[in-house]
Amino acid sequence: MSIAAHGVLFDVDGTLVDTNYLHTVAWWEALRESGNVVPMRRIHRGIGMGADQILDYLLGAGRDSSADETMQAAHTALYGAYWERLEPLPGAADLLRGCAARDLRVVLCSSASEKELGALRRALDADDAITAATSGSDADRTKPAPDIVRVALDRAGLAAENVVFVGDSVWDVEAASQLGIPCIGLTSGGLTAAELHDAGAVETYEYPADLLAKLDDSAIGDLLRDRPILPGG
Repeated sequence: MSIAAHGVLFDVDGTLVDTNYLHTVAWWEALRESGNVVPMRRIHRGIGMGADQILDYLLGAGRDSSADETMQAAHTALYGAYWERLEPLPGAADLLRGCAARDLRVVLCSSASEKELGALRRALDADDAITAATSGSDADRTKPAPDIVRVALDRAGLAAENVVFVGDSVWDVEAASQLGIPCIGLTSGGLTAAELHDAGAVETYEYPADLLAKLDDSAIGDLLRDRPILPGG
């Protein structure tokens, strides 16, 4: 009788790499260049969605979308200026390696473009611990739709009941919950613990390092022990 594999799905932007505020500024400038002035606070709340979703969230689904490609290209160019200076969040690579050392499959579940994901992986420098990864091009819809999460599960050979998701946005929590996957929230992306708990996160930590310090007592530890994962941390 084979033993089912277990794993952890990780969002990347704002969860493992410190990019959320860079995305916020890049989107603010891209929107402004096309005549759309949107407060940065609102833009920040949309970070975590893919480019196919965030413009509908910020500007409304019923708008004239003829300038969408221009805004997306502007965002990519503005954000791309930071790629060689991206920094991992505290403990990010160690957390991935800590999960891999416990025989968990480590899967990056990102809505970023393939090129962006390459820059994020270079910043992380932890490919030795990563089993599989997704980018926004791997699904028709990015988070908060669950499509990219399904692809991540299939790519890593995992079942939804045998994984935990780690993310920093309410969109991560929503995408995971649609497949019945418990989500650990990190406040490293700029949301509060209360916001993540209200969205459905089972527990929250500040940085990857804080989750790593309590890894065996976290929802990931419960996964390893085949215990029910309940809201708590």
